[in-house]
Amino acid sequence: MHSRSARIHETGCETVPEHEPNVPRVMWRLLEPLHAVTYFAPEARAASDAVGMRGFWMGYFATRAAPLGPVGPDVVTAAFHGFPPAKVSRALPDAWTFATPGDVLRARLDGAKAALRNLLTDEVAGPDDLRAAADLAWRAARLADTAGRVLSAANQALPAPDEPHLLLWQAATTLREHRGDGHVAALVAHGVSPTQAHLLKVAAGETDLDLLRVARPWPDEEWQSGAAALRERGWVDASGALTAEGTRVRARIERLTDEAAAGPWRALGDERTSVLARLLRPLTEAVVKAGIPPTLSPIGLPAGSENGRELSLPAFPSKIG
Repeated sequence: MHSRSARIHETGCETVPEHEPNVPRVMWRLLEPLHAVTYFAPEARAASDAVGMRGFWMGYFATRAAPLGPVGPDVVTAAFHGFPPAKVSRALPDAWTFATPGDVLRARLDGAKAALRNLLTDEVAGPDDLRAAADLAWRAARLADTAGRVLSAANQALPAPDEPHLLLWQAATTLREHRGDGHVAALVAHGVSPTQAHLLKVAAGETDLDLLRVARPWPDEEWQSGAAALRERGWVDASGALTAEGTRVRARIERLTDEAAAGPWRALGDERTSVLARLLRPLTEAVVKAGIPPTLSPIGLPAGSENGRELSLPAFPSKIG
């Protein structure tokens, strides 16, 4: 674990060395763009449309929820946490009248395969490196403890694709849903509603409010109620900026999210996790340089440069904590 001789700071959960890179967060930043082709790559949208999805959002909700089976809007709203029920209800259950969950699962693999084949060329990484990255990522995904994590469990239960591009994508998807399930649990434990969670991300400078109000179109009164609740808790000031208390609480939520996401990397081990990080870097850089995810997106993935098209990560740590 971490050396206690390092200078430390208080997150509200525990003291951690200030200079140590955060392994679960580094791995998230490496894997999230690879998963995100399913939302932002034109090949993925084309595959979704081809099986009958009506527009981006029906495709989004159906492809992300398909591992759960033909579930309705209440289940998806609860599992995804961030979306207003009315938006989910416009996509589900209607999506299942156009295509079965099995059809949608095949479509999302078709879209991911087409996108990643175009992006992860031999010039980016040779076949041996791509296979090694896919095998290590899949091993980590299979080692993830999914108790209480419905979305990650549903993805983990899917069969392993044969092609390395798809194996890597399915592993990245399982691991990001594993992290997301843990993040939702941390938010719920702190009594943070979906709109409050969005507003905290805006206050932290991770995403844009106008963008969120379009992508997560809660009614105005819900946004206003969320903002009022954050002010009453002393987490944001009148301008919507984080207060010292808000900074502390949000750091604690993020720390709990990282801790909950650390299990697969502890199980994979320091050496193999470091090898995977090295193998993933050029793959992720290629996806990021292609504009996936966009510089401004609801994901809130930290950008490494002003234009958001370079991947900037700290040196990978020797130990996982």
